[in-house]
Amino acid sequence: MCWIFSCAHNHFWLHHFHRLFAQRTALSSGINIRFRAVYLGAIRSMSIPISSSFSANEEVEQVRLLTAINDDYEGVIAELKEPMEPITFVSVLRASIAHWREQGKKGVWIKVPIEYVNLVETAVKEGFWFHHAEPNYLMLVYWIPKTAHTIPSNATHRVGIGAVVMNQNNEVLVVQEKTGKFQGTGVWKFPTGVVDQGEDICMAAVREVKEETGIDAEFIEVMAFRQSHQIFFQKSDLFFVCILRPLSHDIRKQELEIEDARWMPFEEYAAQEFNQKHELLRYIIRMCSAKKDGKYYGFTPVPTMSTFSTEKNFLYLNNHSFRQE
Repeated sequence: MCWIFSCAHNHFWLHHFHRLFAQRTALSSGINIRFRAVYLGAIRSMSIPISSSFSANEEVEQVRLLTAINDDYEGVIAELKEPMEPITFVSVLRASIAHWREQGKKGVWIKVPIEYVNLVETAVKEGFWFHHAEPNYLMLVYWIPKTAHTIPSNATHRVGIGAVVMNQNNEVLVVQEKTGKFQGTGVWKFPTGVVDQGEDICMAAVREVKEETGIDAEFIEVMAFRQSHQIFFQKSDLFFVCILRPLSHDIRKQELEIEDARWMPFEEYAAQEFNQKHELLRYIIRMCSAKKDGKYYGFTPVPTMSTFSTEKNFLYLNNHSFRQE
């Protein structure tokens, strides 16, 4: 027979209660009692023999639980912070899931640092699956209820920008790429790039222009954006077409990725055969033409405060329409 007791603090009292309970039960019924004492928190895993007149295989066994915090969706998030053998990890994992099941938890997230990657296979065999990975950890997830899970997918989109930098002479800043799909094609294109993690779209556009051409620029607005699918490792893509105002003129191209860079009359850029073949580029050319004639207004970034955070972020809106009211 096995009894499970839980105690958060008083290990001494729990141990002696086990001894008294087991001794009386064994004497009256002849049943050997085995106890499992589950302690919350990070403690050593050990077995404590009970020296008494009853059977030698009666013991109090401490089984640790993974330390975890609650998430916002009735789940828990645990992080492995110390090494352990896979056989020990199985016991800890099963005891933890049983504990969380009793608490009515749903999703279980376990962050596995790269130095404990030897435990990943163990967790997967217990029903966990990969959710996402970063350079220094792997995130695993498990669903406790006997229902279809509602765990959201990992990041679904990559975010990119295209930077239209137009000067007062109606010239646009264009580049020829040294690598990638445009390598060796002779096509002149706008500077483009990927938004870094934690980076604002407007800041990414300014950064990419500076990195590729050496030109300092001021972000004006988002003119449009395009969504496409199955682009980067089966993920979707959001591409924001941005317009910027140059603050400098002399070009210093990036040697690693850029073959050439120059200021080009807008009409010459628009007339390229490659641009005329592709509908997306034809739309961008029409927007640019309308913008330089004062007939098109995009979305400017307005600093705002988030509902659930003190961090400032940007709301992109058509400020021109507000000014017209």
